[in-house]
Amino acid sequence: MTHTTTDQPARRASGAVVPVLAFAGIVVAVMQTLLVPVIKDLPQLLSTAPSNATWVLTSTLLSGAVATPIMGRLGDLYGKRRMLILSLAVMVVGALVSALTSQLLTMIVGRTLQGFAMGAIPLGIGLMRDMLPREKLGSAMALMSSSIGVGGGLALPAAALVAQHMNWHALFYGAAGLGALSIALTLLVVPESPMRAEGSFDLPGAIGLSSGLVLLLLPITKGSDWGWSSATTLGLFAASAVVLVLWGLFELRVTAPLVDLRTTARPAVLFTNLASIMVGVAFYVVSLVLPQLLQLPKATGYGLGQSMVVAGLCVAPLGLTMMFTAPVYARLSAKYGPKVTLIMGLLIIAVGYGGGLGLMDAAWQTVVTSVVLGAGIGLAYSSLPALIVGAVPASETGAANGLNTLMRSIGTSVSSAVIGMVLANTAKNVGGGIAIPTMHGFRVSFLIATAAVAVGLVLALFLPKTARPAQQAQHTQLRASSEEDAALERAEEALRGFRGRVLGADGAPVARAKVTLIDRRGRQAGATVSGEDGAYALAVPAQGAYVLAAKASGHGPLASSATHSGEERAVDLDLSLPGETVSA
Repeated sequence: MTHTTTDQPARRASGAVVPVLAFAGIVVAVMQTLLVPVIKDLPQLLSTAPSNATWVLTSTLLSGAVATPIMGRLGDLYGKRRMLILSLAVMVVGALVSALTSQLLTMIVGRTLQGFAMGAIPLGIGLMRDMLPREKLGSAMALMSSSIGVGGGLALPAAALVAQHMNWHALFYGAAGLGALSIALTLLVVPESPMRAEGSFDLPGAIGLSSGLVLLLLPITKGSDWGWSSATTLGLFAASAVVLVLWGLFELRVTAPLVDLRTTARPAVLFTNLASIMVGVAFYVVSLVLPQLLQLPKATGYGLGQSMVVAGLCVAPLGLTMMFTAPVYARLSAKYGPKVTLIMGLLIIAVGYGGGLGLMDAAWQTVVTSVVLGAGIGLAYSSLPALIVGAVPASETGAANGLNTLMRSIGTSVSSAVIGMVLANTAKNVGGGIAIPTMHGFRVSFLIATAAVAVGLVLALFLPKTARPAQQAQHTQLRASSEEDAALERAEEALRGFRGRVLGADGAPVARAKVTLIDRRGRQAGATVSGEDGAYALAVPAQGAYVLAAKASGHGPLASSATHSGEERAVDLDLSLPGETVSA
């Protein structure tokens, strides 16, 4: 059973909340591509073998995959803003650890801590749902969801510039500074959401999911090094299947699971998550192919001979276009719904990769490809949280979006492994026995991305239809993102809860008084501010006993017990004179 609360003032949060949360998402995404410009130099920088150096990247991926559903659930239980700040703080600590070392093991520890920040993406989406009015929610969630690609795209040229002209440890100091700035802005601007889920944290479920994910992602990311048919790779795949099946059976039996598998099995959630894997595959292909193509020397006959910084700048439009797609998505989704915008995004991605097969002869052509793919991926990524939010209860948005973010991470992991294998198997040896990717490998990679998009398109077609916002609730001001959300809000409208007026000791109405609803557990269940005539109205999340507390400048506070039995109830609140006390 879940429990949600409603805090009306929080839903009228300041306009700075969305950019601050999006900035946090961008900062977190930077961690994923921070070391891309120095990947080839990591073995020398860390004085280790190339196979060991790859753990610096793998550790971040694994910890991020584990953190997203766990931090989402913790946010639902104990506060999304609190967990967001914790995620960013762990990231800052990890960045400082990495900045102060050149030892492999310590570096892996620091990078693992940085990966935990990936939980900030679903937490930010959950905060937006809890606080923003419906008319602003679509574009806000789109921007937050796209921040994964925006941060990754913008980090490439910035990291390349730093790595080319400064000590590589400066990358981590810069990341720590961005994280600290994001924490400060969050503390100043973002209020805590009053939404809470009932129950306790499912520790056995968290351990089971974490173990299963590590066992699954390890062979995906290291299979090319270990050999896809090796006993280690096959054994880990088999172990992951066993652990995840046992974990699923356990989750179905507990009353407050880490992931509600029954909700996850709904067609809207299931097909959205499966499509997310395909979008993740398609997104990462361009990030792997274009930088290599741009930096290969012209002597190869197909390389474009650009510097590390120029290559990053040519790919940067991918992230920029994703960012500017968010407001476009909001208009399209309002008119056609998130399912249609997801399909549109997948079609644009297919056009981008199909056209990209013939646009590999000049740097400007890679920019065109990046822009088209950025528009498609931006639309697709923007649609995913709207589809998830429209299919799950408000108290489960953190965990549900965490699982969706995990699906995207699995997609990028699969993409990295498959494309890495393709480029390695199609590489050719040049002087000194050095293997370099070929144009054939690049084109095969684009074809794989196109195939993933085609699978994603089929999955998107199976998504259930959702009513368009313009067609919903014609006689109310509800602007729900799905039929289920509309039904939920209509139920809240019917069950209005407590209403009345706040009156002073002289019997005159008190304007701008804060009225707070407190449940039997002592938690805030709602809040509002009285109007000019002293009138207030508060919805209740469930029937039961509550305390109504009121306070206003120049008046003493009041606490009054009240019971709600399903009908709207009038309760006038009489504030005392300053200095007087009123007991509950």
